[in-house]
Amino acid sequence: MEELLNLKPILHSKRANIFYLEHCRVMQKDGRVLYLTETKKQNQYWNIPIANTTVILLGTGTSITQAAVRLLAKAGVTIGFCGGGATPLFQATEIEWMTAQNEYRPTEYVQNWLRFWFDDALRLSVAKTFQFCRIQYLSSVWKKDKDFCDWGFIPDDSDIERAVSLFKKKIENADHINALLTAEADFTKSLYRFSASCTGIQFTRDREGSDLVNTFTDSKTKCN
Repeated sequence: MEELLNLKPILHSKRANIFYLEHCRVMQKDGRVLYLTETKKQNQYWNIPIANTTVILLGTGTSITQAAVRLLAKAGVTIGFCGGGATPLFQATEIEWMTAQNEYRPTEYVQNWLRFWFDDALRLSVAKTFQFCRIQYLSSVWKKDKDFCDWGFIPDDSDIERAVSLFKKKIENADHINALLTAEADFTKSLYRFSASCTGIQFTRDREGSDLVNTFTDSKTKCN
């Protein structure tokens, strides 16, 4: 049981499943999350692959046990409580908190929120905004984390300032998504070079897949 809980979940961007369930009971059994459906002859259990699941929507006639919620939270699965047909969304639970959504939201809200997706220019603009936010986040994390500062991860470092300045220019000049992705990749490579220099660890991709630089940054992420 403990070994199952310590397994690394798949990144949300790489997960494949969204479940919508009706007239069933979601429960935990032997370290797995199952949903139980009742038939005239017998009850049937169906496994939910929680490590590869992003969202579970619970519709009409469903219930869920506390143990199941604990496992879903451990795997980072969002739970949504819906009406018939998976809409509207009454409430949603994320990993550590509940987000109240007990009011009906007009469809215009989500349409306005997603309209940029269907416009290439707006989508590029939003992507650029995310990249600028990434730079701000990196700077704020490095400034407030004592261990990062002790290792030499300082936003005011001349190499980092040059890399950030070049990245900002590339973001502003990018005229399509591929150009922005290329700029992001170049910036990420510069960060890895800087990380390897600060930690004294040579960054290489070996056949066994061990990656000491990623191991170091992963451990810091877990601590934060």
